[in-house]
Amino acid sequence: MQTILGANGIIGEELAKELFINYTKDIRIVGRNPMKVNDTDQLFKADLLDPEKTKQAVEGSDVVYLTVGLPYSSEVFLQNWPIILKNTIAACALHKAKLVYFDNTYMYDQSKKNQSEESPFEPSGKKGVGKEIAAKLLLEAMQNKVVTAAICRAPEFYGPGKTKGITNALIFENIKQNKKLKVLLRDDKKRTLIYTPDASRAVALIGNTEDTFGQTWHLPCDDNRLTYREFIKVTSDLYGKQLEYSIVPKWLIKLISIVNPFMKETQELLPRYETDNIFSSAKFKERFPEFKLTTYQEGIATILSEIKAGDAPSSKLR
Repeated sequence: MQTILGANGIIGEELAKELFINYTKDIRIVGRNPMKVNDTDQLFKADLLDPEKTKQAVEGSDVVYLTVGLPYSSEVFLQNWPIILKNTIAACALHKAKLVYFDNTYMYDQSKKNQSEESPFEPSGKKGVGKEIAAKLLLEAMQNKVVTAAICRAPEFYGPGKTKGITNALIFENIKQNKKLKVLLRDDKKRTLIYTPDASRAVALIGNTEDTFGQTWHLPCDDNRLTYREFIKVTSDLYGKQLEYSIVPKWLIKLISIVNPFMKETQELLPRYETDNIFSSAKFKERFPEFKLTTYQEGIATILSEIKAGDAPSSKLR
């Protein structure tokens, strides 16, 4: 059996679909209010902050995927991520289950131009510190042979369905609402974004490949990185309409943050919008050269088709 802890976000849902199609029909969905993704999914209600419930949720599993999402709050990240990792590591160790941890880049130095699996942890805010503590807990457990695990790390999301991310919120949500698009700080810096279905397919592949464990993996992204100016140009061409946008300067973000909690929580991540954001997934591509990656043009076209069909969801900042 393969178990997904936190399966009802976009990554968990796409992961459940991918596992069902290509790997196993024996899937357990775990969450505070779990919902089936596939008809045959098992449901298990659990709060991962509860160590005993976490152990019960993992029991009988061969592979466990930790894809849970937490509220976009610095204090929540700092307090809860280490607890969740401790509980999950203990549960997987007890039941001898392999662990695949879906992580992000908040613990990296946000201003450096190249991020690889060897990049040092240099967080600039509480969210990053919380993710750093959690990752180090797992790395230590892996080194000490407490648990067999793999870390899958992804940059900022963009994608269809219920994808949450700054790009979805400020670009695609505004297209849906027929509003002017927004860009944070600069429109001339290269961005590395990951298409959410690609991220989930890659996580499933790593979780079902024996030699991937004991390592950190950057999940695959299109290396034809675009600036937001170029991203919006591609989006406009595919949409068949010139989409207008404005650049939100730092002083205005600070002002908006007084009344907007999402913008307030985003401030510690702003340095990565002032410089090129180069997230390297060369290691994954070398190991899995046949993995079919979605180009920005293909991904944007899929999102726009949802919008035109009136099926685009409401997005919030991730």
